[in-house]
Amino acid sequence: MSKIKIAVLANGAWDHEWGRQALKDVHFLICADGGANNAALSLRMPDQVIGDLDSISPENLSRCKDSGCVIERYPCEKDETDLELALLRAEEKADLLGEQDIWLYGATGKRIDHFLGNVALMLAYARKGYRLRVIDPEQELWIVQGREEMKGAPGQEISLIALSEKAVVTTEGLYYPLHKGVLLQERPRGISNVFIGEKAVVEVNEGWVIAVLPRGRA
Repeated sequence: MSKIKIAVLANGAWDHEWGRQALKDVHFLICADGGANNAALSLRMPDQVIGDLDSISPENLSRCKDSGCVIERYPCEKDETDLELALLRAEEKADLLGEQDIWLYGATGKRIDHFLGNVALMLAYARKGYRLRVIDPEQELWIVQGREEMKGAPGQEISLIALSEKAVVTTEGLYYPLHKGVLLQERPRGISNVFIGEKAVVEVNEGWVIAVLPRGRA
């Protein structure tokens, strides 16, 4: 049985040509405010738009309404960011469908403070048992939970970075092996490891680790 792909599109840097392909296999798309502008550029109308709606263009807001998209408007003065609100709706959808993965687009580039906040959200969702998979044309990143098999290509780089004060990690199929090796938050020892073959296994025995997989454009 194929998985249902739930995605959130934020208002970060966006390559609309790449996005046109990337969003093709998304079954349910939630846009955080100006993320709907990104969706429109890629000719993909969202299923839901949420936020204070100060970034979406009037034209695209009208197009979303005409397409039957659910619009959920919040006041500008609120505790949550628009992305947090969008992720809450994605979480509800994931619970309903029994999914663990939520794909997050448009969440890199532009403002570094927003990106750092997005990494914090990745960790928060990992602690709740979800996997936020942040993807753009250049890389994919997610928080490793337990033991995971990863696909790559011989010579392809992958970085493993501790988000907790320390993490204990075991790897198979990478050029620089770890056997319950300690990665420290203050020392980026796990940057730029390399796939030996097409698969690798990473197991996080303790702590929290973010994996960053650079990728070529499709």
